[in-house]
Amino acid sequence: MASAREAALTRRSSSKVTDAAPDDDTIVSLLEAAARVADHASLRPWRVIALRGAARARLGEALAAAAGLEGEHASRLAAKPLRAPLLLAIVAATTTHPKVPEWEQEASAAGVGHVLSLLLDEAGWGVMWRTGPYTRHPLVARMHGLGEHERLLGWLYVGGRISRPRGERDGSIAAGRFSSLD
Repeated sequence: MASAREAALTRRSSSKVTDAAPDDDTIVSLLEAAARVADHASLRPWRVIALRGAARARLGEALAAAAGLEGEHASRLAAKPLRAPLLLAIVAATTTHPKVPEWEQEASAAGVGHVLSLLLDEAGWGVMWRTGPYTRHPLVARMHGLGEHERLLGWLYVGGRISRPRGERDGSIAAGRFSSLD
């Protein structure tokens, strides 16, 4: 088993995947670990929705409708969710809480999505977190069956990994993004 540091350093987004995908039991097992992210007041302000088969096509239709597209442009946008056999919708499910603002609850939900992507990658699956301009459009929310206090954060596109080198990234990513104050 890789360390958390090794998992983070070797993680790569997989823009192309095969038709293989983890089953629901595997996803639930990985979510057991991902759910251990920081969660002030233990609200569990998230949920994950698996989209397979025809659900991916319905998402594509909702995206095209949200964009107001027709014809070839609509077809191209509608085909995007078909690029992976499994899409995991990451949803922030916030509540009103006197000590935990909504932004913190959304951050916790995003943490679950990120840790889940690391765990899927470590388990050998190809993963890419995708968003877009229609992620929070009402038609897309309706397609997912989202409630009043739920917001879609994006989708993990998941499938079989196409072989690729797993080495560390070139250069220091963090050096220019870190500062220290006394």
